[in-house]
Amino acid sequence: MTESLEDQQVRFAVIAIEAAAKKMGISPSEICQRLDKYNLIEDRLFKYYDTLHTQSQSYVADDIIETLKNYEEDER
Repeated sequence: MTESLEDQQVRFAVIAIEAAAKKMGISPSEICQRLDKYNLIEDRLFKYYDTLHTQSQSYVADDIIETLKNYEEDER
């Protein structure tokens, strides 16, 4: 049975969130809450899935961390 695109995106997002949380030294639930605040799971990980899923796990983790920090900085 072939996995749907939505299932692939969710699996990718989970891996990216876990990798980013590990790099930041925080729990996956904490980074997930912070990403949700700016809708970055949908607007970054899902929207750019076609490009991001071809990159390394480390690259994607760094990308989502940088994006999150930029959003949080802009809020201040």
